Amino acid sequence: MRERPEAKTSANGRAYDPERLFLPPDDDLAPNRPGETLRARLDGSRTGRVALMLARLLGRRPVEDAWRRELAAQQLVGSALELLTAGDWEVVHSIVLPGDAVIPHLLIGPGGVFCVAPEPAHGARLTVDDTAVHCAGERHPRPYVRRIRHSAARSSLVLSRGCDFPVRARPVLVLVGAAEVEAGTAGPPADVRVLREEDVPGLGGLGGVLRPERVDRIHTVARNRRVWLGA
Repeated sequence: MRERPEAKTSANGRAYDPERLFLPPDDDLAPNRPGETLRARLDGSRTGRVALMLARLLGRRPVEDAWRRELAAQQLVGSALELLTAGDWEVVHSIVLPGDAVIPHLLIGPGGVFCVAPEPAHGARLTVDDTAVHCAGERHPRPYVRRIRHSAARSSLVLSRGCDFPVRARPVLVLVGAAEVEAGTAGPPADVRVLREEDVPGLGGLGGVLRPERVDRIHTVARNRRVWLGA
């Protein structure tokens, strides 16, 4: 097991990991804004405004519209998570994994590590089971549960390897703007926390899992872009 510098204490009495001082700016994910990757996709889109309007008039669904809905959901949830950092929590947004998968938010604090995925569901009536989210009127289920479960498992592996101690990232699915959310006949998924946007601040009340020095260590690893390259 590799040796690293001992945790130090800041002026406010909070421990911090000295390794973060040597993180190159280009590799530091801490400045990422909520929805950073979606902003980049929209900025890089070559579909002009006229083409988008024409597609909508023809009844098509431009992918840019889906990106905008996802961006709005991530901004809303990201802002709520940022408020938790006034306490003993840390958050990293828009973590890109190999294969272009993205972890929208990683929340780290006394209550543990949470891999948070907001999904836009404006006005939808949803049923959640162990593998998917079913929307009334839609033929195919939405693979939100399976996707966030997979992202959390990848996060656990990366963070455990980077921290040199076991780290469990728990999956959290946030259904933004849903008209109704209910569990399927077999009940909700046991390992995935399913929330609505108004429930997000409640994560800040969780505790008893991580000590401050562990929160700081995990955050130091999580904000390093390079550790995610082998996810």
